[in-house]
Amino acid sequence: MDTLEQPNLTRHASLLPDTGEPGFGVYVHWPFCAAKCPYCDFNSHVRHQPVDQERFTAAFLKEMATMRQLSGPKTVTSIFLGGGTPSLMNPSTVAAILDGIAREWNMPDGIEITMEANPSSVEAERFRGYRAAGVNRVSLGVQALNDRDLKFLGRLHDVEDALKAIKLARDIFPRMSFDLIYARPKQTVEEWERELKQAISYAVDHLSLYQLTIEEGTPFFGLHKMGKLVVPDDDQSALLYEATQAITAAEGMPAYEVSNHARPGAESRHNLTYWRYGDYAGIGPGAHGRLTRGPVKLATATERKPEAWLELVERDGHGMLDQEQLGYDEQADELLLMGLRLTEGVDLARWQQLSGRDPDPKREEFLLEHGFIERIGNSRIRCTPSGMLILDSVVADLAC
Repeated sequence: MDTLEQPNLTRHASLLPDTGEPGFGVYVHWPFCAAKCPYCDFNSHVRHQPVDQERFTAAFLKEMATMRQLSGPKTVTSIFLGGGTPSLMNPSTVAAILDGIAREWNMPDGIEITMEANPSSVEAERFRGYRAAGVNRVSLGVQALNDRDLKFLGRLHDVEDALKAIKLARDIFPRMSFDLIYARPKQTVEEWERELKQAISYAVDHLSLYQLTIEEGTPFFGLHKMGKLVVPDDDQSALLYEATQAITAAEGMPAYEVSNHARPGAESRHNLTYWRYGDYAGIGPGAHGRLTRGPVKLATATERKPEAWLELVERDGHGMLDQEQLGYDEQADELLLMGLRLTEGVDLARWQQLSGRDPDPKREEFLLEHGFIERIGNSRIRCTPSGMLILDSVVADLAC
């Protein structure tokens, strides 16, 4: 067996169960892609020359050490390698990053370690290399299961590539998820129902299902503004969303968050850290973080341009451009904004402790009467399916 395939047994234990606590995550952003998709407003960049992975790895480790100074000693509960396209990294790069995290923080056996991958960049040998490095969960950017829409979305893979990647991921990793984008132009409810049922037949335990949104600064934004790209209206989008909830629930993969569906116990631990408003260190170009320091939570943000970030890290030990101190009121608002995305809802006692007040009884009563929120015992509050359709409005009402 090649040395790349020798498993790091300390990272191959069974995944630890979800404790229900927010936890502490580490997010590492690999900013490079083979091509820029026309709908994407993420911090991703195309480079036509090979990326100096050794130099970027050294910078990741250097910024990691700075984040450890800010966070203090922590026990990591999840790691997420996002992008960009992290599956363009060499397995040795991934191994070095994970080793660095283990040096800086306490990293127990069996934590969730997720890597995003694009089907077009998937090779069996690389997947085995990532598994040997310690990755135990992969998230595939499939996005559609027909070649026409994959081409429209600017993807480099076709359906055959996607199914090959899904099979490899199922064979190699303990856990696997893939993304689909729906509410595409002219998409009917019936078409989406067929595609979703097909996706569920390929899925293992998790799916991320996002409605197509038109983001400013993307090629789709310009086409939409000129009337050359028409997306479903609000009524059609609502029908597509409702069909999504019904089918996934019937198939044993109900929503645990607005756009994420899982079999019980297979929810993304890392994303739960975000939505439960836990702390996380954000490392790499354009990464964001939240680190609690006494009465404040530090919101960090790094330089987005990869080469500029690299130079900052090599000079200063980090690429942070912003460190904003969030007071209790701001933390309470963020807790509400994130937590109401979850079907488990928000811990009211935690929100009251941060905000120093109870929810406005009149506003709460209005939302309860109209079926947009519900109480779970005396300790939690959550959005109903109807409330999820107007989530931003519900959050704004409760936060006032």
